Amino acid sequence: MKKVIFAFLLAASVSSVQAQLQFGPKAGLNLANITGSDADGAKIQAGLYAGAFARFGLTESIKIQPELLFSAQGAKTEDDFEGETFTANVHLNYIAIPVMFQYHTASGFFAETGPQVGFLMSAKIKAEGESEDIKDSFKKTDFSWGLGAGYQLANGLGINARYNFGLSKLDEAGESNIKNGVIQVGLFYTLGGSN
Repeated sequence: MKKVIFAFLLAASVSSVQAQLQFGPKAGLNLANITGSDADGAKIQAGLYAGAFARFGLTESIKIQPELLFSAQGAKTEDDFEGETFTANVHLNYIAIPVMFQYHTASGFFAETGPQVGFLMSAKIKAEGESEDIKDSFKKTDFSWGLGAGYQLANGLGINARYNFGLSKLDEAGESNIKNGVIQVGLFYTLGGSN
């Protein structure tokens, strides 16, 4: 009898976890910048992010959502020299792993916050039709904190916006106060579990 009860409880807990597990793709627009006291002249540069997420429901309202994303970041810079303005684009491409703690309401709205670690895949500066690799000048790991909100329809389609505050300095030497700052706006689609 104890074995039957144990098997029933195990089956119930597995089905409960499956009902609480959701996953899906997400993608959208990055409005990235390099912030900090030494980021003079840095302006917002558009890029893309894309990847996937898994969502684990702890309760009906509280969920944890780890993600794996490709994130194109960086900034645009402008300098004046002898009456002419020169524009350069710094492209920083990361593999980002955010872990968001979310609060969901019955109406479909949610708020989220959590840490993110980013691994630098490439870094280039482009100006006047020329491109130069500057990866060695940047730290290979970047830490940030995300804060956002979103809305999910009953069919699983959703929209969300997030701001990632850079926590770590970007330059390899650590002498300059420059950090990532990224606004993300995009769509996601949730599969599995119950919405």
